[in-house]
Amino acid sequence: MKQSLLEAKRYFVENPRRLFVLVFQALLLIAASLLILGDSFLANVIATVAFFSLVIGVALHIIDFIRHNGESGKP
Repeated sequence: MKQSLLEAKRYFVENPRRLFVLVFQALLLIAASLLILGDSFLANVIATVAFFSLVIGVALHIIDFIRHNGESGKP
């Protein structure tokens, strides 16, 4: 269990954009659940926050891509 947690931490530390995309996915699921339950206002707020998380993750990906000049083989 401890080994898995260390691997997960290393996974996100090596590439922080992954955390933003994961947060986006989680928030989007929460927003969809709230929409099903009828709370459209809160669902819209959470969906907006999720979108900004995705934008940050994609921006970090673009920066990483430009920094490495599109080298293949980099995750």
